[in-house]
Amino acid sequence: MKREIVIIGGGIVGSTAAFYLSQEKDCQVTLIDEGTGTATRAAAGIICPWLSQRRNQDWYHLTASGAAFYPQLMSDLQEVGFSNPAYKQTGTLVFKNKEKLLKKLENIALERREKAPMIGELNLFTGQSVTQIIPQLSTEQGAILASGGGRVDGNLLLDHLQEAFLQNGGRLLHGKAELMDEQTISINQQVLKTDQIILAVGAWLPQLLTPLDYTVDVRPQKGQLLEIETDFTTDEWSGCMLHGEIDILPFENGKLVIGASHEDDMGFDLTLDDDKIEKMKETASQFIPELAELPISARRVGIRAYTSDYSPFYGNLSDQEHIWVASGLGSSGLTSGPFIGWQIAQEILDKNPHFDRSPYSPSKYIKKID
Repeated sequence: MKREIVIIGGGIVGSTAAFYLSQEKDCQVTLIDEGTGTATRAAAGIICPWLSQRRNQDWYHLTASGAAFYPQLMSDLQEVGFSNPAYKQTGTLVFKNKEKLLKKLENIALERREKAPMIGELNLFTGQSVTQIIPQLSTEQGAILASGGGRVDGNLLLDHLQEAFLQNGGRLLHGKAELMDEQTISINQQVLKTDQIILAVGAWLPQLLTPLDYTVDVRPQKGQLLEIETDFTTDEWSGCMLHGEIDILPFENGKLVIGASHEDDMGFDLTLDDDKIEKMKETASQFIPELAELPISARRVGIRAYTSDYSPFYGNLSDQEHIWVASGLGSSGLTSGPFIGWQIAQEILDKNPHFDRSPYSPSKYIKKID
């Protein structure tokens, strides 16, 4: 008899878990996706955690492992027919406005490369020498280039994962799911009974767990991005992490994605803000002046999930071992999300993912109401 597994949330964690679980013949997997505000659909991410200066070592260990997982994920998708990868290693440029900050970052990267060779070659560029990498750049800021850095199209990656999931016999339902009890889900006037549940709904996790009398330390953060179509030859451009929160992500055929905003006081508001989008374009134009004269071709908006200490969590509930949760990934969701989804799938299948997830236990963030 097949195990019934229901996954609520079609973002990067849920879709990755669905893909891997659907490969097992003894599992019947249902993925439920409401499709509202999905951070992954709105996102395009730079995969380069090694140059982050966050002091949280647990966060770094998870994201570095997530970056290292990408080649395996691409290989697994290629095996089932997806030859146009959503992820590509083209290098990452990290900009700093002072040379001493670049040197500090280079030392951190050199030290980390001993355990993370995927960082690749490290090269330091000062002032206008960075035009050796991207001729259209015009800045006095220096940058460090990590050749192993990559970029990913979140929307395309979800398409591939969900199409592969359906090819494997998975069932995809669209709509808003609600928990009726620990093993019963309602959606579109249907009632589903399940052996295992994965809740991968990001910032919406508190609402989903309320009927089971849990409180959840998770809040929403709004993020907006913009796209510009250019005639630049961008296929092999490195991603650019600017000083501050704005990135410039190059894709094929001259497309540049710029963003994203980090808006903590907007709740679940998905309204596009033209003023914020124009300011992001202005910031990018300071580095690539020609962008100022080009129109914005598309805008995106999504909702990220953050905990109060900015740390992610995932695993099963301590008092309901068949209920798995993942949330709080923040702006690094595209980096760590696939690895988290894969791990959850492995554990449900009684396979050892060989990764200590105890520092990311949900018990710190999810409490039963007395």
